Amino acid sequence: MSAVLLGVYANHEAAERVRTDLVMDGFPTDRVELTDCLELGRAGIEPAATLHEKFVQYFRTLFCFEGERHYAEILADRIERGAATVTVHPRGAVETSRATEILRDRDLTELAEHDLANQAFEHAAAHHDGPWIRYLWVENNSDTDCIYCRLFARHAH
Repeated sequence: MSAVLLGVYANHEAAERVRTDLVMDGFPTDRVELTDCLELGRAGIEPAATLHEKFVQYFRTLFCFEGERHYAEILADRIERGAATVTVHPRGAVETSRATEILRDRDLTELAEHDLANQAFEHAAAHHDGPWIRYLWVENNSDTDCIYCRLFARHAH
């Protein structure tokens, strides 16, 4: 999952409200992260001696292109001065648009984007808008009237 939207907020409370708004809007919790000194998030598991180095390593995993590497130090410095970040890993144009709208809705200080063109999972289940199965025909070969009893005849229910 390479695509990243990252919002910087003045404090933990503002970032926490944004994270809640994103999750309430339907973004899965594994694709929304809050990072600050109160809540380290995934930065807390980075193998580094200091908190600053943990933040730098974490943000370098998000902003890994050569022209973006300086963001890691800048973001780590801001967090150490009390700021908080909310990171979203969107899947497709619709999620990117909605996440951007929510991130901008509350006292956003800065918005950083990474590799938004690389979002191959928006249609992970199917490449078309319709259902993959349209009809289910069950032959009546038994004296059972319930479809579940036919499908799961070996299981007690």
